[in-house]
Amino acid sequence: MTEPIVVLQKSVELRDPHDCTDSGDALALLEAVFDAPVRRRPGGGYAPALAEHWEVSGDARTWTLHLRAGLAFHDGRPLDAAAMAWSIARLQRPDVGATLGAPAVWGQYLGGAVIDAPAARTVTVTTREPVADLLDILVSAYAVPPAVDEPGFLDRPVGSGAYRVEAVEPGRSVRLSVNPAWWGGRPANAALEFRCEEDGDARAAAVASGAAHLATRLRASRHAESVADAGKAWVGYTDPTSIIYILNAAAGPSAGPCADPGASPCTDPRVRLALTLAIDRRRVIDRVLNGDGVPLTGYVSAAHLGADPTPGDLFDPARARLLLAEAGYGAGLTLHVDTPTRLPDEAQALTAEVAVQLAALGVTLVPHVTEDRVLYAEQVRDKKVHDLCVFDSSPMSTFRVLYEKIDSRVAGSWWQGYHDPGIEALLDAARRTTDTAARARIYARAYHALERNPAWLTLYHHRLGIALSAAPDVSPMRDDGVLDVTLLADLTTP
Repeated sequence: MTEPIVVLQKSVELRDPHDCTDSGDALALLEAVFDAPVRRRPGGGYAPALAEHWEVSGDARTWTLHLRAGLAFHDGRPLDAAAMAWSIARLQRPDVGATLGAPAVWGQYLGGAVIDAPAARTVTVTTREPVADLLDILVSAYAVPPAVDEPGFLDRPVGSGAYRVEAVEPGRSVRLSVNPAWWGGRPANAALEFRCEEDGDARAAAVASGAAHLATRLRASRHAESVADAGKAWVGYTDPTSIIYILNAAAGPSAGPCADPGASPCTDPRVRLALTLAIDRRRVIDRVLNGDGVPLTGYVSAAHLGADPTPGDLFDPARARLLLAEAGYGAGLTLHVDTPTRLPDEAQALTAEVAVQLAALGVTLVPHVTEDRVLYAEQVRDKKVHDLCVFDSSPMSTFRVLYEKIDSRVAGSWWQGYHDPGIEALLDAARRTTDTAARARIYARAYHALERNPAWLTLYHHRLGIALSAAPDVSPMRDDGVLDVTLLADLTTP
């Protein structure tokens, strides 16, 4: 058998392909083995995948997908419109699409939708409400056979992607071989082996020594120089996951065990804006990440639809003081903050640095640490937080971020009481606007409105990199922070 290209990741896990995940490690595997109707372009937007083209109705409710001819699963069974429609319909189920304890994420958008296969290569999806951003959902609608619901499917999963699964050692490695019938043509590397190596230093050293061909999620401040010194290639990228503090804007008493039984001070938009203006993000990045970050001033990354690609610096402590005084906190303010121990892994160090900066304005932070990350997510979902909580926002979809986390009418899992009718009206307009450029302009208005009336204290994105045995002609890292192995050059040659 051909010796595989060895890819080292912090985690290697084959999960249900319809789980809702924004983990780059998990998605790199899923995108290698499975196909959806559309695929993310390396530079943003969507490219045809199983669907060679599509149309959307003027009311943004009916999407028609035209599949490629001759599609098949890895086991040779045909992947026709009926199979694709079944796969999309699976996303409607309440037991599918969970993430960190939040169930049925996809069902929020596809619940009640009519999914049909009127012809052998045609699939229609008609949603109850307009969803002009439905591709943000369909990019995760991987084609799967009915066996996906059988025990043992993940021991040797069957997809239709560029690579087939040959062997799985759960949590440790997954070995893949090329799918010669893949619609996108034969990838450059005939075999891949994803291996788990939790330690970033060890991942970088393995590529430098030649023990591995590629390693992901490395830090420039720790690894770029050693990789270059070994004659290997380094490709830097910005992870689009937003590191933030969710601010408790609930109108009633806080659900957390705060010292103050009344509503959180963060219900006052002046306090929320003051916190946003009080933080020097570049200093946070230097002190907490050793420089390995990109400041975040809006609620989504620069790679998201409608984001400002060159946002200004929000740091304005003088105005922050004035706002706190206007809100009645000129003499000082104590806030309680919830902090996990991972995701982000630097959460405790981050809170310590933010506490130092806020102290200069008379704001005292009292941390409350939760070690169980799943329990932490459940507390946020159940609205049992203090005044603010460390979190990350990861959907590579402006629509989903607004809908799931900002819209008070939805009151989604990660929503914490924020309410802005103007932003909700913009979301409604975007849902009905099928022209992408026009929709981007609507989201840009929402982006700047959230700068003026923030729901979160936004901080930064991680700046990461991959090490490769050979310099690539095209970066295999997409804007969503996912390694696309179909873009890899031949790594067998030193």
